[in-house]
Amino acid sequence: MKKTFLLAVICILSFSCSTTRVLEEGQYRLEGNTVTILDDPEFDTAEVRNYIRQNDGDGGLLGFNPFLYVYNFSKKDGLWHKLGTPPVVYDEGSVGTSLNNISNRLRYLGYYDAKVDSTTVRKGKKIKVNYIVQLGGRHKIDSIAFEVPDYAPFIEDFRADTAALLAKLKGEFLSEQMLEEETVRSSERFRNLGYYSLTKNNFSFEADTVGGYTLLKYRIREYERSQSPAGAQPLNKYTIGKVSINLPKDLKFRESVLKGLNTVQPGQPYSETNVTTTYNRFSSIKLFNGVSVEMTQAGPDKVDCDINLSRSPVQGFKVNLEGSTNSSGLMGISPQINYFHKNAFHGGEWFNLGFNGDFQFKLNDDTRATEYGLSAGISFPRFLGLPFSMFRRSSIPRTEFNLAFNHQNRPEYTRNVASVSFGYSGATRHNISYQIYPLQLNFVKLYNLDAAFLKTLSRNPYMRYSYMDHLDAGIGMLLYYNSAKEIVPKDSYYFHRLGIDLSGNVLSLFNRFMDTNSDGSYLIGGSPYAQYIRAEYSLGRTWRFGEDNNQGLATRLLVGAGFAYGNSSALPFEKQFYAGGASSMRGWQTRALGPGYSPRNDAFIIPSQTGDMKLEFNLEYRFRMFWKLEGALFTDIGNVWNLKYQNTVDDLKGAFLLDDFFNSMAADWGVGVRVNLEFILLRVDFGMQLRDPSLSEGSRLIGPRQWLKGSNNAFHFGIGYPF
Repeated sequence: MKKTFLLAVICILSFSCSTTRVLEEGQYRLEGNTVTILDDPEFDTAEVRNYIRQNDGDGGLLGFNPFLYVYNFSKKDGLWHKLGTPPVVYDEGSVGTSLNNISNRLRYLGYYDAKVDSTTVRKGKKIKVNYIVQLGGRHKIDSIAFEVPDYAPFIEDFRADTAALLAKLKGEFLSEQMLEEETVRSSERFRNLGYYSLTKNNFSFEADTVGGYTLLKYRIREYERSQSPAGAQPLNKYTIGKVSINLPKDLKFRESVLKGLNTVQPGQPYSETNVTTTYNRFSSIKLFNGVSVEMTQAGPDKVDCDINLSRSPVQGFKVNLEGSTNSSGLMGISPQINYFHKNAFHGGEWFNLGFNGDFQFKLNDDTRATEYGLSAGISFPRFLGLPFSMFRRSSIPRTEFNLAFNHQNRPEYTRNVASVSFGYSGATRHNISYQIYPLQLNFVKLYNLDAAFLKTLSRNPYMRYSYMDHLDAGIGMLLYYNSAKEIVPKDSYYFHRLGIDLSGNVLSLFNRFMDTNSDGSYLIGGSPYAQYIRAEYSLGRTWRFGEDNNQGLATRLLVGAGFAYGNSSALPFEKQFYAGGASSMRGWQTRALGPGYSPRNDAFIIPSQTGDMKLEFNLEYRFRMFWKLEGALFTDIGNVWNLKYQNTVDDLKGAFLLDDFFNSMAADWGVGVRVNLEFILLRVDFGMQLRDPSLSEGSRLIGPRQWLKGSNNAFHFGIGYPF
């Protein structure tokens, strides 16, 4: 132990002076940039930092990057260089370029008298650059003079917007940014009114700031800024002439759906919004690899439209796989394969046929749990029962019908679940996708219950209600926002996810017509129906930084709770929360943690720990290594708890008690390796437990000597980032 500690101290001391080891004579490592604003402490320095040419991209997490030290282990271009991060070598020429960039940016923001300078501080072979900015004064717009074509109908349409324009510009600080935004806004407005030939390049401005008074001349010309007055053409309103939709001859697609998706109609006034809407609608079908909506002027007041569509693969397969194991020998594999067809009935209908499984077993042992499911779904590119014309926006809700069957065979019981759902899915203009299910039905049947397990259920009412035949009939909703578009995001992004299930309330209106069992539960077809509310919310954010965004800090907060009432005393097992696995508490295998302080439930040969409530926080530092390999350091904190319990010792161990909340939290840490192939990301994580609340008090903290022993760790394999 003493030798290990001494070695660690030596390594730390060597790290402290090794970040410049590979630099040549006369080179300096750029240790950092600072920005000082002399006359406005409220000014956002990010407006300046983003225009600095050379950044300290090796800064790493909170200013410390261990891979910078790794790079300096050797001067040779070998393994250490590939694993590490090279230092940023200070370039004096880049400072001059940065000063010019910052000055131009400040002028764009309206700081026409700004002064920018820099100073450097050297310490050994390290250097820091400080950019010093004096913003100076700005000019407010006192009055606006308009110079626009004075003929109908253009002048009437312009005057109709004058009040809003004056309110937006007059009294505001003069800046190129503000004027650019105004040209975009106004040109879009006119193009939506039919002025096809008018663009933002028809706008120009001139400011007179003599005597401290600022007069802005606002001009709209009949020619673009790059043209001469000889190229002037009257600003007329255009109508749509011919409209043609062209798609591959070997692609069968119903004419009625093509017409319904298209919002550019002959004889209507030209509208840029309609052009964009048409493009987005055809793209959302995901059947066309390329979509182009081309407008061609066909006269002084008419424009033709050509919609060209090129096909993408109509059908294919999607595969996902997760796996985990630990030193106890328990292995888990969860494969998923889906077949899809994007044009099932020649109208953009999506058909999905899926298989998923969850297989847990021990080698050289008969202990195993098998679960598999089959699903089929069809999604129509419209709101069934309503015409396309009722939806004018880019996104049309899709109508979905889904069927599924799940079979689970465990040592304690066998269970079948048959599911039916009907609902709508789509997206909004604000990058929010949604799924709304007015009808969700689950029929759950258990049989072949083990005698010992049945005896346990008889002693535990909470478990008995969870593991019984039942009907689950209700509604569900899922809202999801993700600022990233890519499957494997390359830039910073964040997401929100909210899911809500509400079951049994409509059925409860008919209780008086139903039979009851010995527990007083109302029955449908001989089985009680479930009544509960369940909600789950996730908030995640990933920051990308470093040179070429080769490092990242990812976080996620997950909160979920379910409450049974009315006809149910406990949540159905399939609706309960669990922790552990490839995308949860990675120091544990799936369903191996909680609830609360509870030890593993001996009623289950293979772990099946669940609860009514879940709280989890994940933190992961991601970094690029070499080739396609990425590394990760992570920690997970969380657990599951029961909201309903009896005042017995065993029940209280799994209960959520506010005054003892933090003591019942579990924690782990670990390392991971990812293979990033751009179109797919393969992941292996090794998690080690730091704190296990199921252990006796005083031994819940797990030290380094125990990380690799017993069931204190777990390996996980997955596809895609865990969050």
